[in-house]
Formats: sequence, structure tokens, C-alpha cells
Amino acid sequence: MSYKKFAGDKKVGQSIFHRPERWLVARYVDKIPSSIETYHLTLTTIIWSLMIIVFSFLARENIHWLWGSSVMIFFQYITDLFDGAVGRHRNTGLIKWGFYMDHFLDYIFLASITIGYFIIFPTYTYLNLFIFMIFVAFMVNSFLSFAASNEFRIAYMGLGPTEVRLAFIIANTLVIVVGKTYLAPLSPYILAISFLGLIVVVYQTQKYLWKIDMDEKMRGR
Repeated sequence: MSYKKFAGDKKVGQSIFHRPERWLVARYVDKIPSSIETYHLTLTTIIWSLMIIVFSFLARENIHWLWGSSVMIFFQYITDLFDGAVGRHRNTGLIKWGFYMDHFLDYIFLASITIGYFIIFPTYTYLNLFIFMIFVAFMVNSFLSFAASNEFRIAYMGLGPTEVRLAFIIANTLVIVVGKTYLAPLSPYILAISFLGLIVVVYQTQKYLWKIDMDEKMRGR
């Protein structure tokens, strides 16, 4: 019996910030202290997620606490960017563990941001829930596609986790500067755009998997 080599640590597709991220990792990965292991970086997402919820509670009384949530999103970006890179650089061997924990905690991180918006915008709970469901659907699409093709794609049309984090930071900044009253009604438009994006991604994915099936069928003749 033959098995395909696990490819979860090799991401397919490039986001807008792919090149500067590669430069950043190559320049600084060997400067991370040896006392900080790859799994330390992965597990810090728990801290960032909890702090986002704390800052969101505080932002109910003073919206400027939302800056703290944005800082946590940035910290999670840095630790997520370097955890796998540190593992590969030091050959720690935690490939499957890293894949599992990294992406499970990505879900927890996304959930914490959503909970934060539930707290700050209680009158838009259902819309925020629907947006969260669509974002989770993007994650499910990536994992199902990976299971079917052994190619792990997390960026589509130049958009990936980095761009999503940046969008959250921009949204937080606008809420602070412009105010909740003016920005909250934009939720239906965010929901509609996200849903259309999901349709495009699912269509492209199923089309690609269909081609794989047909190619394998032709080779089997």
C-alpha cells in the first residue's frame, strides 16, 4: 500500500504580501531566541485570542480599547508567520502537530474576533454570525480540498489570512475613528461580498478537483 507524502506544510497559492513575507522570514527566522520554540509561537494564539475578547469588553465603554484588539491581531500575524518557519529552520519535526494545532487555533482566533464584534455590536449579532459562518466555510473549503488533492491552498485570488487580518485591523481603525453608529450598517454589504467570494472559491475548487478526477480516469484507461 502506498501513501502520498503529507504536504500540509507546503501551501499552494500566493497572497498579495507573499514576497515581503518571504523576505521577512528569511531575514529574521534565525534571530529568534533558541529558548522560543515553534510550538511556543503556535500556542501564543491562545493568548492573543483571549486578549481580543478582553479588549472587546473594555471597548464597550471606551472604543479606543479596540486598538488593543488590533495589536493582538498583529501579534498573532507575527507568531503565525514564524512558527512554521522556525520549525523548518531548526528541523523540529513537528509537521503534523504544527498543521493541526496551527489551523485549529486559527479557528479559535477567528472565533475570538467574531465574539469581540458580538460584544461591541450586540444589535448586529445575527449578521456577525452569518459572516463568521462564511469565513469558516472558507477554512472548510481549504481542508476538504487538501484532503482531496493533497495540496493545501489558503490564498485565493491573491487574498489569504494576511489580507483578512489587515481587513480586521482596518475595520477596527474605522470603528474607532468614524464611530460604531456609521459603520455597523455596513455589515450586510460585508456579508454579501463575503458570500459572493465564497461562491467563486467553491466553484474554482470543484472545477479543479473535477479536472483531477478526469485526468486520473484517462490515465487509468
